[in-house]
Amino acid sequence: MNYPETVHYLFTRLPMYSRIGAAAYKGDLGNTIALCDILENPENRFKSIHIAGTNGKGSVSHMLAAILQCAGYRTGLYTSPHLHDFRERIKVDGKEITEDFVVDFVSHIQPHIDTIDPSFFEITVAMAFDYFANQEVDIAVIETGLGGRLDSTNVILPELSVITNIGYDHMHILGDTLEKIAAEKAGIIKRDIPVVIGEFREVTGPLFVRKAREKHAPIMFADRERSATNWSFEGQDMKIEVTIRHTDIKDYYTLDLAGLYQTKNLLTVLQAVQQLREKGWNIKDSALREGLAKTRALTGLHGRWERLHQHPTVIADVAHNEDGIRELIRQIEVTTFHQLHIVIGMVKDKDIRSVLHLLPQDAHYYFTQADIPRALPKEDLWAAAEDAGLQGKAYEDVNTALQEALGHAHKDDLILVCGSVFVVGEIDRGRL
Repeated sequence: MNYPETVHYLFTRLPMYSRIGAAAYKGDLGNTIALCDILENPENRFKSIHIAGTNGKGSVSHMLAAILQCAGYRTGLYTSPHLHDFRERIKVDGKEITEDFVVDFVSHIQPHIDTIDPSFFEITVAMAFDYFANQEVDIAVIETGLGGRLDSTNVILPELSVITNIGYDHMHILGDTLEKIAAEKAGIIKRDIPVVIGEFREVTGPLFVRKAREKHAPIMFADRERSATNWSFEGQDMKIEVTIRHTDIKDYYTLDLAGLYQTKNLLTVLQAVQQLREKGWNIKDSALREGLAKTRALTGLHGRWERLHQHPTVIADVAHNEDGIRELIRQIEVTTFHQLHIVIGMVKDKDIRSVLHLLPQDAHYYFTQADIPRALPKEDLWAAAEDAGLQGKAYEDVNTALQEALGHAHKDDLILVCGSVFVVGEIDRGRL
């Protein structure tokens, strides 16, 4: 098989959560362990950082990878899902896995697929580990796919564990309370391995502390160590003032990620870097600042308050759950524009009504759906939105909806595309 045939095989032969939902989720680590055994346990041949969380884990993963790369370390990065090309999931020093490696890996593992019956995600995790070992990375930043305790990535023994935050998402799998969700995320906490928690919440903080004590794992809450005390936007960059708690000590950082929610992610990253330094990783202040200022450029991160067009401004953001949309609304409230247009599509297994009730009623809406079986039909989204007091029309696909929004927008308007990673991934940027 060539590369397109190989990717088609992966997408169609293996259960894929992003396309079909919970039916693709494997609730144990057995398949991943079996695949790693076949590959002679590549996960043991490189250092790693393990990152979980409801929101922010993608941004934190990319920031840390950029910083480590700037510090001179050969750095792997595994994230999911991808926006455009499968190879976005697996990178070394910002460069995507080669097509040849993907083809060769699948050819090698294919005889074992009928026996093991792995999911798409389990195969990609094993592929990432094999690639990082092959490339002899110094360290790899590994983002969980879903949850933590039973996530396929949870076979690694990392240098550091990071849990960004806890919110309501994937409740049909992880549980219907924040405590249950937190317990699943806390499953990445390992014995004697330090863990950084991005946000302390009264309902989940004690659970993390208890779990860390059970594992003798040093635990730090990033937002109890520092606070973001001021910020400003300069184009696609963001300037942030950070104050160390209970002191007058301030520092200033520039991010090439402009979303206001990145202030929380920055605090998590700063605490993670401090822990890595204490473990002996040589990360100079210049590397820290360069990595933060060039995260998008070095790692290819997209879909986080990303400006795709000006006059009118078109922003793409992958926010898709209640907490993510809340942060998006905060960003909208500090953004200057004449009229707001929102192109939105969602997937079936999200809490649709909670999201819709957060959205502003004075915006113009363009309801659509991604080209995946898991997508919520645009007519269903439109009907639920009308019940929530939102006005708009339904469109066949995201690009039709976006062109309609562009046709109605004034040059000073804001057009926001959100609601699903898959909707953002289907934007045809060449038409903007």
